[in-house]
Amino acid sequence: MRGAILHTSPGKLEITDVVVDDPGPREVLVRTAAAGLCHGDLHTIDGTIPGRLPALLGHEAAGVVEAVGDQVHDVKPGDHVISCLSVFCGHCEHCLSGYPNRCQSTEMRRAPDQPSRLRFEDGTPINQWYQLSSFAELMLVHEHALVKIVDDIPLDRAALIGCGVMTGVGSVIHTAAVRAGETVAVIGCGGIGLNCIQGARLVGAGRIIAVDRVASKLELAKQFGATDTVDASEHDAVAAVIEMTSGGVHHAFEAIGLKATAEQAFGMLRSGGTATVVGLLPIGVKVEVPGLSLIAERKLQGSLMGSNRFRVDMPRLVDLYLQGRLDLDNLISARISLDQVNEGFAAMQGGEVARSVIVFD
Repeated sequence: MRGAILHTSPGKLEITDVVVDDPGPREVLVRTAAAGLCHGDLHTIDGTIPGRLPALLGHEAAGVVEAVGDQVHDVKPGDHVISCLSVFCGHCEHCLSGYPNRCQSTEMRRAPDQPSRLRFEDGTPINQWYQLSSFAELMLVHEHALVKIVDDIPLDRAALIGCGVMTGVGSVIHTAAVRAGETVAVIGCGGIGLNCIQGARLVGAGRIIAVDRVASKLELAKQFGATDTVDASEHDAVAAVIEMTSGGVHHAFEAIGLKATAEQAFGMLRSGGTATVVGLLPIGVKVEVPGLSLIAERKLQGSLMGSNRFRVDMPRLVDLYLQGRLDLDNLISARISLDQVNEGFAAMQGGEVARSVIVFD
């Protein structure tokens, strides 16, 4: 099969032939139909977040099951599936407490004495990205990295649910538990931020304020449910939000991954408000907040993949799309081929796109 390999970081992806092993007892071979380009991959490509190289990148995908191991019972060949990087064991404290997204077990990986799932034609192992590696024609993964979905949804839209949609919507519904009527501000209107916005719309937030520096993104945010916008290139975003809400919002979501915007999210809060950092901050970055502000019961928290229980959540998100209540169509800025993956990430760095999706033949 063909896959996109990162050899050095910073660097570019190289499209090359990759050998994929046969499924083990609890593994599933999936023919990839579509894979979204995510900032999580870009952070490794540009060197912001280190990773073990060489690696086959990609983690937001949907496809069709090709083959399964002899102990797999949840899916069968022909099933449509979405992948998720929250691969879970099912029996650790996190999993049994209802937080499978926090599972840190390594038992879903192949043991060191087993052959690598992915390798070059000369036998050299290739590191599997987030136990998925979706920038390839095939994915070989543990069964707990997949969820079966109905066939009605186009797979290029379903792929978006695998990371960006689940992360954004989940951060609102699960992590922050936004309630109907509460005020929300979302900093950054890219793929994650747009899904924070429509997550807030889904739960009935009373006012949803989109904050960005790009006018086209603010216009797109209105389509996803933003009731108000703040152009941060022209205004002090914190002051603007506080003035618009007569004292601050109940919830602020940071969807970029920067120290400055994480601190702005906290600064936008009213007493008792919660700032949720959804963006991935670079290693070593420290976020500072005024200590006295904590007395007013303001909170700063993170969100890991939208605090998901993806085997339950993702089929529900599919249903919401099919009902016309979750917008996936307008999230896709471009459909590209595997050979155009580097151009897709360059467009992401330019800041104008919501999501580019690799569509496989």
